[in-house]
Amino acid sequence: MKKLIFSALAVALILGSCSSDDDESNNTPTVATGEITGDITTAKTYPLGNYTIKGTVRVKSGASLRIAAGSTITADVANGADALVIENGAQLFLEGTAALPIVFTELSKVPGSWGGIILYGNAPIVGANSVTSATSEDGNQLPYGGTNDMHNGGILKYVRVEYAGKKLTDNTSEMNGFSFYSVGSGTVLENLVAFKGADDGFEFYGGTVSAKNLISYGNFDDSFDWQDGWKGQENTNWYAYQLNTGNFGMEVECKSVNNSFFPKVSNITLKRAAGTVTEGGTSAAEYDAIQFKKEGNGEFSNILISGYTTSGATAVRIQDANTNTNQVNGGKIKILNVKIMDAATTNYAGIGTTFTVAFGAANFINSTTATGASLTSGAWSIVDGVNLIQ
Repeated sequence: MKKLIFSALAVALILGSCSSDDDESNNTPTVATGEITGDITTAKTYPLGNYTIKGTVRVKSGASLRIAAGSTITADVANGADALVIENGAQLFLEGTAALPIVFTELSKVPGSWGGIILYGNAPIVGANSVTSATSEDGNQLPYGGTNDMHNGGILKYVRVEYAGKKLTDNTSEMNGFSFYSVGSGTVLENLVAFKGADDGFEFYGGTVSAKNLISYGNFDDSFDWQDGWKGQENTNWYAYQLNTGNFGMEVECKSVNNSFFPKVSNITLKRAAGTVTEGGTSAAEYDAIQFKKEGNGEFSNILISGYTTSGATAVRIQDANTNTNQVNGGKIKILNVKIMDAATTNYAGIGTTFTVAFGAANFINSTTATGASLTSGAWSIVDGVNLIQ
């Protein structure tokens, strides 16, 4: 009897062990492959996988696109103008995690090789001459602008876009890492990375959306840029690192329309590596940390600025007299608690000698304790073994 009991126990243990091995084998995730191409006209979901994006993929109004966490989507400059375009009325759901980001990259790893992510909505804009609609400058020639402050274009979390900023065949239209056209505040933008693009890292064209935990790394033009009366109110933790080639850390404009609203951004780090030159070379004086022009404004707090030491560079540059009169003197540009790390970098200045910039004491506040952006590193912020949060 004892032998029988022992044998039964042994068999049970062996079977249990086999079952465990089988479970582990069954739990190994399947990684799909395939192309993402053409128009998407329904609700489309891609499971965890390594995909190729081919051509300009357009998610049409009424449709949605969802891609699983941990997926990689690779463009190829040989295909032409690869891009992901989410049209007004469509939604994009990219919900990665810190450990399993969703990565859009390009085969050659050359900046400017594809068009990045372009998201459209119908939130309000203020365009040139106060128009409420305009045509996109990304080469798609799509209208944008509307009346829906709460427009919901979906959820983007822990998404990285690499080597975007493609110049199209007209040689004037350029795409950014992320382009947001009249996107509304119902859209979630969190933990996004624009890496080594040939134009801006992030650009907002009007709208009311806010963005949290952004990294703009090694982009050739501006790290952060906006126009058309963008007025997101809950932006925080923006981190920029410019190296080799880069223009302004932030470029702020409002199509020459004096306005009574402005965006708010807290916890900002703007860093520029030694030896970084502007996109236009020595002829282009676009080396300041923050530039305001064409009536651009905003409230910015807890700012850390480092490395903007080119001769003549300033922490804040006011580009034209109207912006100085209406926005600086009008108290609609607020630089609150800014720590400038380099003695060679002055606080602020205007262009030329035709006007003098003089912020009110309450609207430009130097700080010795400002800390800038606070971001937690992870796979989402590491590329080829390099932690982007320098």
